[in-house]
Amino acid sequence: MPAYNVAPYIRETLESVFAQTFNDYEVILVNDGSPDTEALEQALAPYRDRIHYIKQQNRGAGAARNEALRAARGEFIAFLDADDLWLPNYLEDQLSFLQSGNYDLVYADALLFGDSPLAGRTFMETAPSKGEVSFLSLVTHRCAITTSGVVTRKKLIFDVGLFDEGLRNSQDFDLWLRLVRHGARASYQKKVLLKYRCRKEGLSGDEVNRIARQIRVYQKIQDSYGLTSEERAEVSRVMEKIKAMHELELSKAYLSQGKFAEAREALQKANRHQRSWKLSGVGLIMQVAPQLLRRLHAGRG
Repeated sequence: MPAYNVAPYIRETLESVFAQTFNDYEVILVNDGSPDTEALEQALAPYRDRIHYIKQQNRGAGAARNEALRAARGEFIAFLDADDLWLPNYLEDQLSFLQSGNYDLVYADALLFGDSPLAGRTFMETAPSKGEVSFLSLVTHRCAITTSGVVTRKKLIFDVGLFDEGLRNSQDFDLWLRLVRHGARASYQKKVLLKYRCRKEGLSGDEVNRIARQIRVYQKIQDSYGLTSEERAEVSRVMEKIKAMHELELSKAYLSQGKFAEAREALQKANRHQRSWKLSGVGLIMQVAPQLLRRLHAGRG
């Protein structure tokens, strides 16, 4: 469990762990150089004899999880973000499912709650998992994994080299891909076994930067995964879609600032990455009546 700016949530999260019907586990919490360390440690005080607490300089969630993995003594690893919650039967159900199917990695559905219009829906309603979990189904988002819902075999994570600490975002996605390409058998339950907290101030940050970090992960996939021709074609297709989304978000940002020339250029780039009559239409309006488009965009916000 990596901890960064989670002092208000950590007690509820730990209580959800200690309420598990399965109780043969250890809790490893890594303080990743959090600016709220004083408040965090006050919140942790009643639990210190029940957890393995590690402090490190801020190096990112991937590095924090790697520290916990090195300290872990069990055969299986269950990841949990420090503001999410497990339902009481989470570990029991997940381990039973993993062992009955002889899987190496399993994940479950989550109820969304917190600061989001999606609160009350489930993760798989908004990001469905369909069919077999494979490299291609993950990379094309036919299957989507939430990290707090993952239980996996520890040995395989070490076999593929742990989390990539050079990725400050989507390092979990990168690890799932490497595990599956290494031969890990992965599957999922459509049971809601946890609660995923949506926070405005979460790690993802603003949309432009979030998508830019996503592009970096896909660039790594293209450059270092040794893709087959089929895989490379699929990754390239998804990459073009993500680049179009990035330019579209840039265009919106420029438009809100009244930078119409930059907004038009970004929109044109988005249309080159992924041809769309809607984007072409917006581009035409931007040329003819940019102020009107800016007012319409501001009204939608």
